[in-house]
Amino acid sequence: MVLSSRSRSRWRIHRGDPPAAQARQVFENLRRCLGAAGATFDDVTKLTYFVTDMAHMPAIREARALHMPDDRLPAASAVQVVSLVRPEFLMEVEALAVVAE
Repeated sequence: MVLSSRSRSRWRIHRGDPPAAQARQVFENLRRCLGAAGATFDDVTKLTYFVTDMAHMPAIREARALHMPDDRLPAASAVQVVSLVRPEFLMEVEALAVVAE
């Protein structure tokens, strides 16, 4: 299954939210989406980060560490983009998870 940090969730990101706050909310959104599908972060095999500035990556890594131990990280890619669906969004995270049917 592929989930986005914006899937099935209220965005709860507001203009002016700093990168660290957005990163924490993004991973909370992913946690809820995974849970709704009967999965956890342990089922995630790949993360794709879309960021408007690579300088936001430390905030993403810090938020990710609250949900995923450093010794069990999935494959990951990071892509810098000009903008996201809403101008206040600084980042988007897509997760690929494998779960048994």
